Amino acid sequence: MTEQSSTVEEVGYRKPPTKTRFKKGQSGNPKGRPMRTRKDIPYDHLLGQIVVVREDGRERRVTAAEAFLLHITKRGMEGDSASARASLSAIEDARSRRHACDLPDITIVWRSVSPGSVGCALDALGMAHKLNRHSENAKYQLQPWIVQLALSRLGDRRLSIAEQNTVVEATRTPHKVDWPDWWEVHPSS
Repeated sequence: MTEQSSTVEEVGYRKPPTKTRFKKGQSGNPKGRPMRTRKDIPYDHLLGQIVVVREDGRERRVTAAEAFLLHITKRGMEGDSASARASLSAIEDARSRRHACDLPDITIVWRSVSPGSVGCALDALGMAHKLNRHSENAKYQLQPWIVQLALSRLGDRRLSIAEQNTVVEATRTPHKVDWPDWWEVHPSS
């Protein structure tokens, strides 16, 4: 009986039969995981496709990249801080690639807009203050920091007296703006 017990191997929990055990140096999965058919996503192809976006009830065709930027910008203006950071980063990247000579001349444009068209953006970005919140005819005044930033981007260009009056009237607190040395129209106290 002692001879038989030495030839009988123990089989059970964590002790598979010797014949079915992995051989030393041999893979347990000889065929291995199948290779992927595509190594990476073709982002250039996807982002270059033309898609249809709907804005204010009108449809227009844009690239998928532009549609994506429009979407994250919209979400950023709705209050999603991660989307706002991503869209601002994309804008900065685009600006850094442009040459200074490609920049157009800066002009002041005075326009009336229907409520809701730019108000959401002005409020969300803190660029302007709505004077009468309950009126359908929205009137905004620009925050001093945005006026200061716009003036710093003028470079050597000077504004006419009429343009200076327009800027002062459109500024919420003009006394807080550090007006350039050449500025002739000063806010009334």
